[in-house]
Amino acid sequence: MITLLSDYLSQYIPSLRVFEYLTFRAVMSMFTALVISLFLGPYVIKRLQLLHFGQVVRDDGPQTHLKKTGTPTMGGVLIVFSIAVSMLLWCKLDNPYVWYTLATLLAYAAIGFADDFLKVVRHNPQGLRAKYKYFWQSACAITLACCIYGNAKSVAETTFVVPFFKDFMPDIGYLLIPLAYFVLTGSSNAVNLTDGLDGLAIITTITVAAGLGIVAWATSNANFASYLYIPYVPNATEITIACTAIVGSGLGFLWFNTYPAQVFMGDVGSLSLGAVLGVIAILLREEILLFIMGGIFVLETVSVILQVGSYKWRGRRIFRMAPIHHHFEKGGWPEPRVMARFWIITLVLVLFGLITLKLR
Repeated sequence: MITLLSDYLSQYIPSLRVFEYLTFRAVMSMFTALVISLFLGPYVIKRLQLLHFGQVVRDDGPQTHLKKTGTPTMGGVLIVFSIAVSMLLWCKLDNPYVWYTLATLLAYAAIGFADDFLKVVRHNPQGLRAKYKYFWQSACAITLACCIYGNAKSVAETTFVVPFFKDFMPDIGYLLIPLAYFVLTGSSNAVNLTDGLDGLAIITTITVAAGLGIVAWATSNANFASYLYIPYVPNATEITIACTAIVGSGLGFLWFNTYPAQVFMGDVGSLSLGAVLGVIAILLREEILLFIMGGIFVLETVSVILQVGSYKWRGRRIFRMAPIHHHFEKGGWPEPRVMARFWIITLVLVLFGLITLKLR
């Protein structure tokens, strides 16, 4: 929106051409989302408290979590709002990737909102029933995947990139649709499972988004894309803006979500953030890179699958409790220690993921 105004006014005020620079808009996007989150955070928390939108804590979990009962949840509305506003202000709105990202953010936020609403307002501990939740996640994923594939205009937009291989980048064509489906549903649920400790999901998301932002910048630059042997996708410029908006919004939310948390993001935040990371990886053609950078998300998901499978088939549990962050808590790790160590692992994985861009 601001870019449209600056394009018009720059013919009269040349200095406004600074708004055309990607780096300037990326920094401003992050700053805008950060300010919105910090400014509206206290108001949102107060409103959630007045509406009695408090967290319901499982009594079979770590005993230290019982004191979190009643802490305002559904704070993800603050994250979604600040990201959306920042993107609308600083992205070039004629870029289809902007609308794919915004559509993903809002669609999965709506699913998460419905789930949270049933839990905290209707006092339904199950929230949105699993089959309905997965149905809507799947419907959104398939719709988005079909739109992305149907509007692809170059081979680069349907190429499958494999880290460490510069000559193996097959055009997967319509197979992009099932791949995108699994990435979107998987990433949204993975972040949802990770959201169990104060600051864990958001700081992990921030770190992965920052890494993907760097990749988006390189992918949208013809020289760097050629140098790194990755697909050149011009529309990826605006994905950089989306990533910095996530970072800014996440930092603002972390101000209130750090231990001990004043507010939780709820499913409205975790589902939407996970899906957005997924769609960004799809648009950049870096699905495997997301798998590497988001290793903590993968670990959390795998721990739940193994735990459920082992108990179903053997009648025995593998971990003290799943997802795995609760396993370490049950083992005596304080919550801040789990969060800090998981974040360090994520930082290492993101840096490793960036290195793979060159090691081909």
